Amino acid sequence: MSTDLSLITLIAEASILVQLVMLVLVAASVVSWFIIFQKNKLIKTVSAEAVRFEDEFWSGGDLSELYTQLNRRRLEREGMEKVFETGFAEFARSYKTTTDPAFMMASIQRSMKVVLSREEDKLEANLSLLATIGSTSPYVGLFGTVWGIMNSFTALGAVQNASLNMVAPGIAEALIATAMGLFAAIPAVVAYNRYSDQVDRLIGRYENFMEEFTTVLQRQSQKKLKVESQKSNQPKQEKDAEQSDDSATDMIEAR
Repeated sequence: MSTDLSLITLIAEASILVQLVMLVLVAASVVSWFIIFQKNKLIKTVSAEAVRFEDEFWSGGDLSELYTQLNRRRLEREGMEKVFETGFAEFARSYKTTTDPAFMMASIQRSMKVVLSREEDKLEANLSLLATIGSTSPYVGLFGTVWGIMNSFTALGAVQNASLNMVAPGIAEALIATAMGLFAAIPAVVAYNRYSDQVDRLIGRYENFMEEFTTVLQRQSQKKLKVESQKSNQPKQEKDAEQSDDSATDMIEAR
């Protein structure tokens, strides 16, 4: 067995099983870093869009105009914009078909909850894979280490004059698997905890916006109900006034 303890030599002279373990851990590390960069970009973009849209929403402008501006954009809406677009579109449809505010609000909330669930799934995509890599990589590396050490001691028992030089390279190459397992696991665990917290905050922000937006639409529906009620009462008032005029005329004629 070679006494060269360089990293490349140790990996090249490791057993096939240990090399396969190392290859799996390298692939897991590459996948986890890809997810980390992708998720970081997504969360930054969505968070910035949420801040911008909230400022635009609460600026006091006309919601109909805001909805029209969103529809003019060719880019696909996501996050808070998607929740608003779906809720306002359902409000516009319900406004034309029903006069029951309770039914209208229930329909709007259902449609926005569906969109919110889809946005949550989009934000949480691949987070479970990060958790899996973070929790299993150390054990995969440990398996390679145990296997390598076992082979080293098996080879040591087959010779009469055993020395540390004979077993050291095998143990060293086995420990590389543990180091690679930790290298794959630690960033994945840190990223999972960080992004899970950020996703929870974003979802909570979406839910708060949905509740506030529902309150705004509820006030609009109540205004509609009040206007409809005034319109329906106006003919009745005019009819009562006509009956009152007719009664007064009859009394004058009777005199």
